[in-house]
Amino acid sequence: MSEQIAPRDVLGTTLIEVAQRDPDVVVLDADFHPASKLKPFKEHFPERFIEVGIAEQNMMGVAAGLSTLGFKPFVCTVAAFCSRRACDQVMVSIALPRLNVKILGVYPGIFVGLNGATHQSLEDIAIMRALAHMNVVHPSDAWELQQVLAFAAEFDQPLYVRVARDPAPRFIPQGHQFQLGRSFTLRDGNDVTLITYGELIGDTLEAAALLENRGVSARVIVMSSLKPVDTEAIVQAAEETHYIVTVDNHSVYGGLGSAVAEVVCERAPAKVKRLGLRDRFGRSGSNEAMKRKFGLTAQDIAREAMDFIHR
Repeated sequence: MSEQIAPRDVLGTTLIEVAQRDPDVVVLDADFHPASKLKPFKEHFPERFIEVGIAEQNMMGVAAGLSTLGFKPFVCTVAAFCSRRACDQVMVSIALPRLNVKILGVYPGIFVGLNGATHQSLEDIAIMRALAHMNVVHPSDAWELQQVLAFAAEFDQPLYVRVARDPAPRFIPQGHQFQLGRSFTLRDGNDVTLITYGELIGDTLEAAALLENRGVSARVIVMSSLKPVDTEAIVQAAEETHYIVTVDNHSVYGGLGSAVAEVVCERAPAKVKRLGLRDRFGRSGSNEAMKRKFGLTAQDIAREAMDFIHR
């Protein structure tokens, strides 16, 4: 098996590299740095690490103020807390004035260990996508997260980045370079397109292999950039395969499936099936238990795709 690295494990070390190149980069934490793995940054740059405590709303205001002074703040906490809890502060203090603040949401979606529904962010993509001026990214793996953080330091707009908790193999191809608004294709196919991101890429690839065994050619697109999405790739998939299945680590309302459906409705009509959590909250359990509970295993994805295309 190829090397597996948790995206959060490279967060602190990568931000050190980013801050070494850019003296304006500062990091704000809401008493979560042992879990978010920001400790290396705190030890390397103690004067550029600001601990605000469990006060996510205040952290957004502090970051906004620092941005107006020319700093480049990266704020970090649990994805559910920097979206649901601090939503109004993010909107009023960061998105509305379009300030240069990067929001790092760790533990996104249903994969939060045993922390349960209170720590699961099933709405954060919907919230952040709906905010004007806010850009949204969920890196594929630890290697792409490193690229996203370097990009973020040079990107002079609000940016929300989901940071996965658990180890995963490398999915980005050799030579890949992250671009906002661009996707990449891991597998070509003509009968149906599977679109996903982050923690569910491996299961979606396995689903494509299962479909191949049943005579179905499935394209697999990774949409790390959730706002803006890669409109060109979605339109091409709609025109060439006519069926699209989205696989979301999020509620089906407002997540990747909604973003894809918006493009398809306006640009290239095709049938879209959205997989994810449907009007329900999460539960406490292991990642594999969560996948089984909410129909997101490779077998579930393949079965839904087969039913969808009537094979």
